[in-house]
Parts: sequence; structure tokens; C-alpha cells
Amino acid sequence: MNKVLITGIDSFTGKHLSSYLENSGYDVYGTSLSKNAEKKYKCDITNKKDILNILEVLKPDFFIHLSGISFAAHGNSEDFYKVNTIGTINILDAFIELNLNPEKIVIASSATVYGNQGIEILDESMCPHPANHYGASKYVMECMAKNYFNRLNIVITRPFNYTGIGQPDHFLIPKIVKHFKEKKQIIELGNINVSREFNSVDFVCEVYKRILENNISGEIINISTNKGVKLLDVISIMNKLAGYEIKIEINPFFVRKDEISKLTGSNVKLLEFLGQFEEKPLNYLLKEMFEV
Repeated sequence: MNKVLITGIDSFTGKHLSSYLENSGYDVYGTSLSKNAEKKYKCDITNKKDILNILEVLKPDFFIHLSGISFAAHGNSEDFYKVNTIGTINILDAFIELNLNPEKIVIASSATVYGNQGIEILDESMCPHPANHYGASKYVMECMAKNYFNRLNIVITRPFNYTGIGQPDHFLIPKIVKHFKEKKQIIELGNINVSREFNSVDFVCEVYKRILENNISGEIINISTNKGVKLLDVISIMNKLAGYEIKIEINPFFVRKDEISKLTGSNVKLLEFLGQFEEKPLNYLLKEMFEV
């Protein structure tokens, strides 16, 4: 069995991905900030010694780096760079120091590195212009990680919006679903006439699995479908699922100035390297989340 080590295995993505890979025959291990458990190691990636100790013991065939601060509204700006940037470089340095070269190292960046480009479809050839500390920390991480492309088999991913069962309620889709589950009559939102990708976490897991099984290396790839969904369509689907119509109130605090009405990621490179994907319809995904 191929041994996979996933950092941030207790995260929303980590939980789904570990189960997905286990069901596909991989021997999955993970790291988290909590205490040790079976096949799980306590690890603070800002402490390189923690990483060295785990890698020296496990010597994974594959490595997927998910741990980091992913909520853009996190209060301490400094944390983004300590964890997302320095933490990632600690990991890559640890592989070099131990003379380990897994078949694949996958590093999760983010589509937020693009920032506001003023266009609707974002592709990997664009020069990033991150607009917040989360995006900036991920972009700096990408720039630094490129220096290891000639020594380690690295693929950097830029996931666009995705969701599923277990995603924290401060993210948009879980927030909307929670309002309906609790039969709230009013929901406060920002710009409602926008279109964004709301992909399934299962799609993301399949992308990661195929990256492990493909010989690509030294690449940055969007995890995207280039299919925008209108926020009002999400509300409409939920109205039908819940059997009532919720009232939308616009909260100026949630409204972003000069927000692009439609924003998706190009999936040309993804399909070129990894082939076609079967996608879960949004109404089915929302039904799963609503009924769980």
C-alpha cells in the first residue's frame, strides 16, 4: 500500500480526503495540532523539529500539505505568514535535510492569490495580485516553493470555492444551509447578484488522488470547473429544499467594493493533465448538506 501523509488531516478537506484515499487503497497518515492518535501525529508546522521527527519515522510515498489558516477574516495577520508561508518552507526544508524525495508532494495554495484581476476567468498564466493577507501568504509560499521544483516532485494547487458536509459555518454555503436548517426567516448577505464556483469537496478529493497517480511535477494547477453559480440560484434551491422562502437582507459590511459579478477558474490545464471529471450537481450537494 502506498503511504500518504496529510498535514491538517482534521480539517474539513483533510477529513474528506483521508477517507477518499483510504477507500482507494492508500495507507493514510496525518498530522494535526491535537494530541496523537492512531496514524495521526501531533505537529506544529512552524516548528521544523516536529516535521523532521515525523518524516524520519514515516518516510511517506506521497505527501499532501493542507494545514494552514484558511479563513481570510482570521484576526492576526502575522499568523498567515508564520503558518502558511514559513510552515510550508519548513516542510520542504525537512524533506531536503532528510534526503527524502516522495513520489509526489502536493501543496494546497488558493485561488485568492489572483486577487481582483478585473476579468471573469482566471488562469494560471496570470500574475497574481492578492488583496488580503491570506492570499498574500499563499502567494509568497508559492514563490518560495518554486525554488524546490528542481529537487522535489511538487505540484501546487489553487482550489476555487468548494463545499460539502462538515465545512465550518463561517463559510458562505454552510452559513446559508444552516439558516434553512434552523428555519431562520431572514439571512444577511452581501452582493447577491454574483456568480461563483461552488464545487464539491468530492471533486477536489478526486483531483488530489489523480495528481498523486499522474507523473506531473513542477506545476501550478487550478482546481476549478469554470462553472459559475449565481448566489440567488443557491437561495432558490434551498427555498425548494426547505419548503419556504427566506428573506434576504443586504448587510453593507458584507458588500465588497468593485466586486466582479462573475468569477471562475480556467480548468483547461487541469483537464489537460488529469482528464474529465464527473461533477456532483449543486442541488444534490446542497440536499446532502441540508439533510445531514
